[in-house]
Amino acid sequence: MLVLTGILALVGSRVAALVVLEFSLRAISTLLSLSKGAHSIHLLVLCQFSLGCGLSCGLSFLLEGAPHATCNLLLAAGLAGLLAVHARRLALHTCILYELHSQQRYCGVCMLLLTSGHGVPRLLRKALVVAFVVADLAAIALINRDFLSTAEAVRFWTPLTICYTLLIVYMQEEQQSGMGRQSAYQTVQVRMGGLFILLFAVGRWIDILHIFFSLLGELWCLLHAGVLLEVCRQQDFSQQHRPTSGSS
Repeated sequence: MLVLTGILALVGSRVAALVVLEFSLRAISTLLSLSKGAHSIHLLVLCQFSLGCGLSCGLSFLLEGAPHATCNLLLAAGLAGLLAVHARRLALHTCILYELHSQQRYCGVCMLLLTSGHGVPRLLRKALVVAFVVADLAAIALINRDFLSTAEAVRFWTPLTICYTLLIVYMQEEQQSGMGRQSAYQTVQVRMGGLFILLFAVGRWIDILHIFFSLLGELWCLLHAGVLLEVCRQQDFSQQHRPTSGSS
Protein backbone atom coordinates (compact mmCIF):
# COMPACT_ATOMS: atom_id res chain seq x y z
CA MET A 1 0.00 0.00 0.00
CA LEU A 2 2.80 2.43 0.88
CA VAL A 3 4.73 1.64 -2.30
CA LEU A 4 1.65 2.02 -4.48
CA THR A 5 0.73 5.32 -2.81
CA GLY A 6 4.24 6.62 -3.42
CA ILE A 7 4.14 5.63 -7.09
CA LEU A 8 0.73 7.26 -7.57
CA ALA A 9 2.09 10.44 -5.98
CA LEU A 10 4.93 10.50 -8.53
CA VAL A 11 2.65 9.95 -11.54
CA GLY A 12 1.44 13.24 -12.97
CA SER A 13 -2.23 14.00 -13.47
CA ARG A 14 -1.85 13.99 -17.27
CA VAL A 15 -0.46 10.45 -17.44
CA ALA A 16 -2.86 9.25 -14.74
CA ALA A 17 -5.75 10.60 -16.82
CA LEU A 18 -4.52 8.72 -19.90
CA VAL A 19 -4.21 5.48 -17.92
CA VAL A 20 -7.78 5.90 -16.64
CA LEU A 21 -9.23 6.54 -20.09
CA GLU A 22 -7.31 3.63 -21.60
CA PHE A 23 -8.57 1.19 -18.96
CA SER A 24 -12.15 2.46 -19.26
CA LEU A 25 -12.19 1.91 -23.02
CA ARG A 26 -10.59 -1.50 -22.57
CA ALA A 27 -13.15 -2.47 -19.92
CA ILE A 28 -16.08 -1.36 -22.10
CA SER A 29 -14.68 -3.28 -25.07
CA THR A 30 -14.17 -6.39 -22.94
CA LEU A 31 -17.67 -6.33 -21.48
CA LEU A 32 -19.25 -5.81 -24.90
CA SER A 33 -17.29 -8.64 -26.51
CA LEU A 34 -17.84 -11.24 -23.78
CA SER A 35 -21.09 -13.11 -23.45
CA LYS A 36 -22.89 -11.98 -20.27
CA GLY A 37 -19.59 -10.75 -18.78
CA ALA A 38 -18.38 -14.29 -18.15
CA HIS A 39 -14.72 -13.26 -17.86
CA SER A 40 -15.25 -9.82 -16.34
CA ILE A 41 -13.59 -11.04 -13.13
CA HIS A 42 -10.29 -10.29 -14.90
CA LEU A 43 -11.18 -6.61 -14.79
CA LEU A 44 -11.44 -6.72 -11.00
CA VAL A 45 -7.93 -8.19 -10.83
CA LEU A 46 -6.24 -5.98 -13.42
CA CYS A 47 -7.75 -2.62 -12.47
CA GLN A 48 -5.75 -1.94 -9.32
CA PHE A 49 -3.29 0.63 -10.64
CA SER A 50 -5.85 2.15 -13.02
CA LEU A 51 -8.26 2.53 -10.10
CA GLY A 52 -5.54 4.26 -8.11
CA CYS A 53 -4.94 6.65 -11.01
CA GLY A 54 -8.69 7.21 -11.25
CA LEU A 55 -8.99 8.09 -7.57
CA SER A 56 -5.99 10.39 -7.89
CA CYS A 57 -7.52 12.17 -10.89
CA GLY A 58 -10.94 12.44 -9.29
CA LEU A 59 -9.63 13.81 -6.00
CA SER A 60 -7.24 16.22 -7.75
CA PHE A 61 -10.08 17.57 -9.88
CA LEU A 62 -12.61 17.81 -7.05
CA LEU A 63 -10.12 19.39 -4.63
CA GLU A 64 -8.56 21.73 -7.18
CA GLY A 65 -8.38 25.19 -5.68
CA ALA A 66 -9.73 24.02 -2.33
CA PRO A 67 -7.95 25.08 0.87
CA HIS A 68 -5.75 22.41 2.43
CA ALA A 69 -6.09 20.22 -0.69
CA THR A 70 -2.81 18.43 0.07
CA CYS A 71 -4.02 17.57 3.56
CA ASN A 72 -7.24 16.24 2.09
CA LEU A 73 -5.30 14.00 -0.30
CA LEU A 74 -3.16 12.70 2.56
CA LEU A 75 -6.31 12.00 4.56
CA ALA A 76 -7.77 10.07 1.62
CA ALA A 77 -4.56 8.05 1.31
CA GLY A 78 -4.65 7.32 5.05
CA LEU A 79 -8.26 6.13 4.89
CA ALA A 80 -7.40 3.92 1.91
CA GLY A 81 -4.52 2.43 3.89
CA LEU A 82 -6.79 1.77 6.85
CA LEU A 83 -9.28 0.04 4.56
CA ALA A 84 -6.47 -2.03 3.03
CA VAL A 85 -5.31 -3.16 6.49
CA HIS A 86 -8.80 -4.31 7.50
CA ALA A 87 -9.30 -6.03 4.13
CA ARG A 88 -6.03 -7.90 4.60
CA ARG A 89 -7.05 -9.01 8.09
CA LEU A 90 -10.37 -10.23 6.72
CA ALA A 91 -8.58 -12.13 3.95
CA LEU A 92 -6.20 -13.82 6.41
CA HIS A 93 -9.09 -14.70 8.72
CA THR A 94 -11.04 -16.20 5.82
CA CYS A 95 -8.12 -18.18 4.41
CA ILE A 96 -7.20 -19.72 7.77
CA LEU A 97 -10.48 -20.16 9.64
CA TYR A 98 -13.33 -20.01 7.10
CA GLU A 99 -13.73 -23.76 6.70
CA LEU A 100 -13.84 -24.36 10.46
CA HIS A 101 -16.07 -21.40 11.33
CA SER A 102 -18.53 -21.97 8.48
CA GLN A 103 -19.09 -25.55 9.65
CA GLN A 104 -19.44 -24.78 13.35
CA ARG A 105 -21.46 -21.60 12.59
CA TYR A 106 -20.31 -19.37 15.44
CA CYS A 107 -18.27 -16.70 13.62
CA GLY A 108 -20.31 -13.75 12.36
CA VAL A 109 -17.80 -12.81 9.66
CA CYS A 110 -17.64 -16.28 8.17
CA MET A 111 -21.40 -16.69 8.38
CA LEU A 112 -21.88 -13.41 6.53
CA LEU A 113 -19.50 -14.56 3.79
CA LEU A 114 -21.27 -17.91 3.63
CA THR A 115 -24.73 -16.38 3.20
CA SER A 116 -23.97 -13.31 1.07
CA GLY A 117 -20.44 -13.81 -0.23
CA HIS A 118 -21.73 -14.43 -3.76
CA GLY A 119 -22.79 -10.78 -3.93
CA VAL A 120 -19.31 -9.37 -3.25
CA PRO A 121 -18.16 -9.39 -6.93
CA ARG A 122 -21.37 -7.63 -7.98
CA LEU A 123 -20.85 -5.00 -5.29
CA LEU A 124 -17.25 -4.47 -6.41
CA ARG A 125 -18.32 -4.07 -10.04
CA LYS A 126 -20.89 -1.40 -9.12
CA ALA A 127 -18.33 0.45 -7.02
CA LEU A 128 -15.83 0.33 -9.88
CA VAL A 129 -18.39 1.68 -12.34
CA VAL A 130 -19.09 4.68 -10.12
CA ALA A 131 -15.38 5.29 -9.45
CA PHE A 132 -14.39 5.15 -13.12
CA VAL A 133 -17.30 7.31 -14.31
CA VAL A 134 -16.14 10.07 -11.96
CA ALA A 135 -12.50 9.42 -12.91
CA ASP A 136 -13.22 9.58 -16.66
CA LEU A 137 -14.98 12.94 -16.35
CA ALA A 138 -12.12 14.27 -14.22
CA ALA A 139 -9.52 12.86 -16.64
CA ILE A 140 -11.08 14.56 -19.67
CA ALA A 141 -11.28 17.86 -17.79
CA LEU A 142 -7.67 17.60 -16.60
CA ILE A 143 -6.38 16.90 -20.11
CA ASN A 144 -8.43 19.60 -21.84
CA ARG A 145 -7.40 22.33 -19.41
CA ASP A 146 -3.85 22.33 -20.88
CA PHE A 147 -5.04 23.28 -24.37
CA LEU A 148 -5.33 26.93 -25.36
CA SER A 149 -7.24 26.30 -28.58
CA THR A 150 -9.35 23.69 -30.32
CA ALA A 151 -6.56 23.00 -32.82
CA GLU A 152 -4.20 21.95 -30.04
CA ALA A 153 -6.85 19.67 -28.58
CA VAL A 154 -7.45 18.05 -31.98
CA ARG A 155 -3.71 17.49 -32.49
CA PHE A 156 -3.61 15.62 -29.19
CA TRP A 157 -6.89 13.68 -29.24
CA THR A 158 -6.51 12.40 -32.84
CA PRO A 159 -3.32 10.33 -32.28
CA LEU A 160 -4.65 9.38 -28.85
CA THR A 161 -7.78 7.90 -30.41
CA ILE A 162 -5.72 5.99 -32.99
CA CYS A 163 -3.37 4.68 -30.28
CA TYR A 164 -6.25 3.53 -28.09
CA THR A 165 -7.99 1.85 -31.02
CA LEU A 166 -4.87 -0.18 -31.82
CA LEU A 167 -4.47 -1.09 -28.15
CA ILE A 168 -8.07 -2.32 -27.92
CA VAL A 169 -7.62 -4.48 -31.02
CA TYR A 170 -4.50 -5.98 -29.49
CA MET A 171 -6.32 -6.64 -26.20
CA GLN A 172 -9.09 -8.48 -28.01
CA GLU A 173 -6.56 -10.81 -29.63
CA GLU A 174 -4.88 -11.43 -26.27
CA GLN A 175 -8.19 -12.27 -24.62
CA GLN A 176 -8.93 -14.89 -27.26
CA SER A 177 -5.62 -16.59 -26.51
CA GLY A 178 -6.23 -16.47 -22.73
CA MET A 179 -5.27 -14.16 -19.89
CA GLY A 180 -2.46 -15.76 -17.95
CA ARG A 181 0.21 -14.14 -15.86
CA GLN A 182 2.75 -13.93 -18.68
CA SER A 183 0.12 -12.53 -21.02
CA ALA A 184 -0.82 -9.86 -18.46
CA TYR A 185 2.81 -8.72 -18.22
CA GLN A 186 3.08 -8.51 -22.01
CA THR A 187 -0.16 -6.55 -22.18
CA VAL A 188 1.13 -4.00 -19.65
CA GLN A 189 4.33 -3.55 -21.61
CA VAL A 190 2.44 -3.01 -24.87
CA ARG A 191 0.03 -0.52 -23.23
CA MET A 192 2.78 1.51 -21.61
CA GLY A 193 4.82 1.33 -24.81
CA GLY A 194 1.92 2.73 -26.81
CA LEU A 195 1.44 5.59 -24.34
CA PHE A 196 5.18 6.22 -24.36
CA ILE A 197 5.24 6.60 -28.15
CA LEU A 198 2.15 8.80 -28.06
CA LEU A 199 3.51 11.15 -25.40
CA PHE A 200 6.93 11.19 -27.05
CA ALA A 201 5.22 12.63 -30.14
CA VAL A 202 2.66 15.01 -28.61
CA GLY A 203 3.41 15.14 -24.90
CA ARG A 204 5.99 16.67 -22.59
CA TRP A 205 9.29 15.35 -21.35
CA ILE A 206 7.97 15.07 -17.80
CA ASP A 207 5.12 12.89 -19.10
CA ILE A 208 7.64 10.39 -20.45
CA LEU A 209 9.19 10.09 -16.98
CA HIS A 210 5.73 9.56 -15.52
CA ILE A 211 5.15 6.71 -17.99
CA PHE A 212 8.04 4.81 -16.40
CA PHE A 213 6.49 5.35 -12.96
CA SER A 214 3.19 4.03 -14.34
CA LEU A 215 4.93 0.95 -15.73
CA LEU A 216 6.50 0.35 -12.32
CA GLY A 217 3.12 0.67 -10.64
CA GLU A 218 1.42 -1.71 -13.06
CA LEU A 219 4.13 -4.32 -12.61
CA TRP A 220 3.97 -3.93 -8.82
CA CYS A 221 0.22 -4.57 -8.83
CA LEU A 222 0.54 -7.55 -11.18
CA LEU A 223 3.25 -9.03 -8.97
CA HIS A 224 0.80 -9.17 -6.07
CA ALA A 225 -2.13 -10.29 -8.23
CA GLY A 226 -0.35 -13.24 -9.85
CA VAL A 227 -2.16 -15.86 -7.77
CA LEU A 228 -5.57 -14.41 -8.61
CA LEU A 229 -4.71 -14.32 -12.32
CA GLU A 230 -3.68 -17.96 -12.21
CA VAL A 231 -6.94 -18.90 -10.47
CA CYS A 232 -8.94 -17.02 -13.11
CA ARG A 233 -7.02 -18.77 -15.88
CA GLN A 234 -7.68 -22.19 -14.36
CA GLN A 235 -11.38 -21.42 -13.97
CA ASP A 236 -11.63 -20.29 -17.58
CA PHE A 237 -9.82 -23.44 -18.72
CA SER A 238 -12.16 -25.70 -16.74
CA GLN A 239 -15.25 -23.90 -18.03
CA GLN A 240 -14.10 -24.20 -21.64
CA HIS A 241 -13.43 -27.94 -21.37
CA ARG A 242 -16.41 -28.91 -19.22
CA PRO A 243 -18.94 -29.32 -22.12
CA THR A 244 -16.42 -31.33 -24.12
CA SER A 245 -15.73 -33.76 -21.30
CA GLY A 246 -19.46 -34.10 -20.59
CA SER A 247 -20.34 -34.90 -24.19
CA SER A 248 -17.57 -37.48 -24.45
